[in-house]
Amino acid sequence: MSEIKVIPLGAGQDVGRSCILVQIGGKNVMLDCGMHMGFNDERRFPDFSFIASEGPVTSFIDCVIISHFHLDHCGALPYLTEMVGYTGPIYMTHPTKAIAPILLEDMRKIAVERKGEGNFFFTSQMIKDCMKKVTAVTLHQSLMVDSQLEIKAYYAGHVLGAAMFRVTVGSQSIVYTGDYNMTPDRHLGAAWIDKCRPDVLITESTYATTIRDSKRCRERDFLKKVTECVDRGGKVLIPVFALGRAQELCILLDTHWERMNLKIPIYFAVGLTEKANNYYKMFITWTNQNIKKTFVQRNMFDFKHIKPFEKAFTDNPGPMIVLAAPGMLHAGLSLQLFKKWAPNENNMVIMPGFCVIGTVGHKILNGAKQIEFENQFESRQVIDVKMSVEYMSFSAHADAKGIMQLIQYCEPRNVLLVHGEAAKMEFLKEKIKQEFNLECYMPANGETCSISTPYRIPVDVSLSLLKAENVKYNNFPPHPKRSRVLQGVLVMRDTTLCLMDVDEACKEAGINRHIIRFTSTVRLEDPSPPFKTAEKLVRLLEERLPGWSVVLNDGTISVESVLVKVEGSEDEQKNVYVSWTNQDEELGSNILEILQSIGQVP
Repeated sequence: MSEIKVIPLGAGQDVGRSCILVQIGGKNVMLDCGMHMGFNDERRFPDFSFIASEGPVTSFIDCVIISHFHLDHCGALPYLTEMVGYTGPIYMTHPTKAIAPILLEDMRKIAVERKGEGNFFFTSQMIKDCMKKVTAVTLHQSLMVDSQLEIKAYYAGHVLGAAMFRVTVGSQSIVYTGDYNMTPDRHLGAAWIDKCRPDVLITESTYATTIRDSKRCRERDFLKKVTECVDRGGKVLIPVFALGRAQELCILLDTHWERMNLKIPIYFAVGLTEKANNYYKMFITWTNQNIKKTFVQRNMFDFKHIKPFEKAFTDNPGPMIVLAAPGMLHAGLSLQLFKKWAPNENNMVIMPGFCVIGTVGHKILNGAKQIEFENQFESRQVIDVKMSVEYMSFSAHADAKGIMQLIQYCEPRNVLLVHGEAAKMEFLKEKIKQEFNLECYMPANGETCSISTPYRIPVDVSLSLLKAENVKYNNFPPHPKRSRVLQGVLVMRDTTLCLMDVDEACKEAGINRHIIRFTSTVRLEDPSPPFKTAEKLVRLLEERLPGWSVVLNDGTISVESVLVKVEGSEDEQKNVYVSWTNQDEELGSNILEILQSIGQVP
């Protein structure tokens, strides 16, 4: 038995800082390289000293794969390449390669504003240098990293450019999901993968215990809460990340405002609006069918009722709705607006997605009524949270039902859970074991998980052999529950094995074919002359072997290559010789058994 080893450096029984090391077929692959939004110290990045205590890590990693542009999946990449010194191959999809550097730069600017230039881990130039090392991949493209390591990307939904990756080395394979969504939304399609039957499926489990209600109900509740708040003169803050939920909620609000002819201002304060919309236009093939269809007549991302936000609007009297980044209230404009608006009970904050422990978003969702902040002058500021706090999941992660659906789709031999909370993972782990009878693992950060895989030897089959088999079974496709025997000669070419037809194999090897025949003798009692005994045996074999051609010629019975000959005088004792070639061993043995069982010819 061979092994696949999985070691989470981040996202093991935790959400945030996704970074999974996989050892497969003698290769080491890093899946994602994210940062943790809840920390501002060295815990922000994965512990790369685990790979190599000192010196470059390139010799220990064969490639790095990034699933999508969210910072908890790609935020530590410039740190890995420019500070730790990794120089090997890095793979991500085209939209991820275009959008990731913008989000990285945006995050760097926010951190520098808060703490000063010297306190951040990497510079703008480092982000640019890092992205030059990236190779962009296309969906469903099989890409050879080296002569043995192959990767293939599948559509994951979630955000623009998100992909699941299949990694194959020899007969071993894993699928890494990154973040994915099994239900289509207003601007993206549902995740899709073929029945690739990997040895291990490494799946996110953010919503391991949640089964979400219908999308339509959620949208109706969201619009109801927003309109109730603005009707009483309040301001609604919706913290979102620049791409993904932001566009989803903008389409929802814009459509509703148009239908109801509402005039209350909606602002989009993400700063990346124009760029974001350009990327959606550029990568229109990654969106859902509806957007692709209407794109020529009307671009769904040109919003009629949503205007760019300016900081001067913060203290404007009267109701307004503001979508501001980032989505967990851990920094940036969304946090500034929260500090301003939180003390007013008429206002509302709607959290549309998951919040990592340590962020302001997580604190207020858990009922905190006071939040303490430290500013750059080290003085403390306490904010009273009097505004109403609502959680409405517009998250683009798979729920428990979606995770089970994916397992059903790709039929893995083992499942490994990452990117989730330990207690919820434990529940889902038991559910997977019960429902699919599969081994399920959930290693913590730094814990090595070894998964045994059967040693499989792939064998090619020659076309002529397959055609002969097709003719033999009247062109019927193979039945999944009834196996067929395929006989041929196993030939080794370089390092690959091929099953060939005997004549083809002889030709390949440049030798003459030798035929081996096996002969057995059966004694039967029959007073008739030998040719009459042979006629009786023909009738018996036709009866016992329906579908086979039984021919009597010059006193010899033939069934395929099996020959049956009767010898003896007219006394009762007859010798029956049964002879067959190795190709018809099964048929020959069957005929021999029939003759041995009768004893006396009827």
